[in-house]
Amino acid sequence: MKQIKIFDTTLRDGSQGVGISFSVEDKLKIASALNDFGVSYIEGGWPGSNPKDEEFFQLAKDKFKNSKLVAFGSTRKKNSDIRKDENIKKIVSSGAKTVCIFGKSWDLHVKCALKTSLKENLQMISDTISFLKSKKIEVIYDAEHYFDGYIHNKNYALQTIKVAIDSGSDYICLCETNGGVLPSYIEKIVKETISLFPNIKFGIHAHNDCECAVANSIIAVQSGCELVQGTINGIGERCGNANLCSIIPSLQLKGKYHCVPIKKLKEITTLSRYVDEIANLIPNDCLPYVGRNAFAHKAGVHVSAIKKESKTYEHINPKHVGNKRNILVSDLSGKSNIVSKADELAMDLEKDKNLHGIINVVKEKENEGYQYENADGSFYILTKKVENKYKDFFTLKSYRVSVEKNADGSIVSEATVKLDVNGKEEHTVAEGEGPVNALDKCLRKALLKFYPEIKTVLLTDFKVRVINSDANTAAKVRVLIETKDKKQSWGTIGVSENIIDACWQALSDSVEYKLLKK
Repeated sequence: MKQIKIFDTTLRDGSQGVGISFSVEDKLKIASALNDFGVSYIEGGWPGSNPKDEEFFQLAKDKFKNSKLVAFGSTRKKNSDIRKDENIKKIVSSGAKTVCIFGKSWDLHVKCALKTSLKENLQMISDTISFLKSKKIEVIYDAEHYFDGYIHNKNYALQTIKVAIDSGSDYICLCETNGGVLPSYIEKIVKETISLFPNIKFGIHAHNDCECAVANSIIAVQSGCELVQGTINGIGERCGNANLCSIIPSLQLKGKYHCVPIKKLKEITTLSRYVDEIANLIPNDCLPYVGRNAFAHKAGVHVSAIKKESKTYEHINPKHVGNKRNILVSDLSGKSNIVSKADELAMDLEKDKNLHGIINVVKEKENEGYQYENADGSFYILTKKVENKYKDFFTLKSYRVSVEKNADGSIVSEATVKLDVNGKEEHTVAEGEGPVNALDKCLRKALLKFYPEIKTVLLTDFKVRVINSDANTAAKVRVLIETKDKKQSWGTIGVSENIIDACWQALSDSVEYKLLKK
């Protein structure tokens, strides 16, 4: 298997994505996870651009054993002495033993962005790389806008590469910075470039403005590149960077390249979700390999087939990337969907006499606006009710919610709940950050002394969707709640014309599921 170096730039290029801001502590956590995962390089940031990145390098220095920590920066300023360049000084003082330097390969940028001569730009590249090499630093040269530069002025783009090589750069990374070049051009240009510079190590850095970053990265490797730059989950400026969570398994499982330790590939789904959590991003369920829907099956024909042979509708075994199959239950469900979903929930319905009844109830409920694709908890409860195996842990007698806005602008939400718990009436009152939080507090306060195990149950996500928007303010709403305890997570659902009642349904189901499973 050919070794491919993985260069992760989540902490630098990824942090330029809209809505993403990493603290120093965030960066240290992600870097530690990347090191454990086994990427070759971790680009920590630009020490000369902000104090936060400088602090990160001081704290991260010599901390990682599996990955090389990389400082990022640009070539020296035009018409200046490299020894007096403050950005270069800070890169050197960061202590990073590897530096990634970007320079201009497109003459348009030299003239319009740098506003200098083509000759001076070549000298800037040469001076910067030579200076860093004199400090015994490994240099990866990012040839920014290389492909656009090659297309518009091939000779000059190649000159920038030659200067970087002659100055001692260890890697030449060809950058598709605007994300607008298609794979066929990438293949042609990479092959032509590598053929002109034999025995030189090349890399690829692609952006996703045409949804081609992953394809461009893979075809660049197939064309001879030995290093791939990208980010976890493809986060980054504009439409994002090449997604390493797609590139790594594609190369390693399908292309027979070695990117990370084989045993670590099974941790890529966990890594994906960990980065999203720290970045405070809602995970994209439809991401290949690592998304929750990557191996989701809804059509009954598909489910029936994969039960017999998983290869019929799955291109790899989900376990290879630490993911799992997800059988969806909906109005399209047949017997196979219901039985497979029940198996996931440790319920055996294969020969259950109530199976057809369960299917019919699911379809009726979906017609009312319920959707069980991400509501395993509510589906479990529904099934138990149809089987007459459901136990009432509590019964709602009434609830009331009030929202008061004061003159100073503060808003107070208060809920009152009356429950029958094992023949005893529980009447609780609680204030919350909003009506849902207030109801949640009331419910827990009433039940905790009877069922102390719900203390570990936490609400982690809350979504509201209008079902029939043509009804305007009288429309039905669907509320989906994600809940977890120390061992697992589950979804529950509520549907009503009244948003508070839909919330109550989903909240009460979330607790009942926990108690039923026990």
